[in-house]
Amino acid sequence: MQIKSIKSFCLILTLALSGCGAFGDKVDDTKTWSAAKLYAEAKDELSNGSYERAVQYFERLESRFPFGPYAQQAQLEIAYAYYKQGDQAQALAAVERFIKLHPNHPNVDYMYYLRGLINFNDQLGFLNFIANQDITERDPKASRDSFDAFKQLSIQFPDSIYTPDAILRMKYLVNALAQYDVHVAKYYLRRNAHLAAANRAQSAIKEYPDAPAIEEALFILVKSYDAMDMTELRDDANRVFLKNFPKSAFLDGNAKGKSAWWKFW
Repeated sequence: MQIKSIKSFCLILTLALSGCGAFGDKVDDTKTWSAAKLYAEAKDELSNGSYERAVQYFERLESRFPFGPYAQQAQLEIAYAYYKQGDQAQALAAVERFIKLHPNHPNVDYMYYLRGLINFNDQLGFLNFIANQDITERDPKASRDSFDAFKQLSIQFPDSIYTPDAILRMKYLVNALAQYDVHVAKYYLRRNAHLAAANRAQSAIKEYPDAPAIEEALFILVKSYDAMDMTELRDDANRVFLKNFPKSAFLDGNAKGKSAWWKFW
């Protein structure tokens, strides 16, 4: 009797598990869809903001129709969908894959632009010093990567419709990177690390000579040299400062009232 009970239990359990498999698995209603229909549905999901669903459809499209034009477009759209979803790592991976597989694609310029945008949006978090975060704790790598991507686009595709916007963003990024160096220099200055402050201010002046932040970088340089009793270097820096910014607000301590460079974007 005990053996029969065990066998009966096993049979019931097997049937139950089989039932779960039959009714628990989702039926793929896209199996019979053509490439055109699958692409159209994916685009609809993308337009509606259903990015995860859109990626699923695009991936199925690429898998089922790997050699047609729809597959290439799907790869491009996947990168955009991940970007809109806020998945930076997946978006960048999709961009790099597309550029590697299709370096001569007519829309490859867009992928260079998208690579810049992905990092550009990430670097906006780098501006968290506006919300009282210490700027020295942030890594400007995203800003540099974004700048490099936009620069590559402007060099390789000067006539691209995306290049004018990329150039504008490059100017913004130069200001951001210069401002980063200035904040680090100020950080050192507040802690009486005058040599480090002077070196960081010099770095900003050398690398970003046209950025608005250079005014403050020169002022920090003057103060740093003065604190180290380097009178000759201080006087030279001060001459350059006064020549370029004769009415600087830093001269009378009113610099805090100036409009921030980032508000002009």
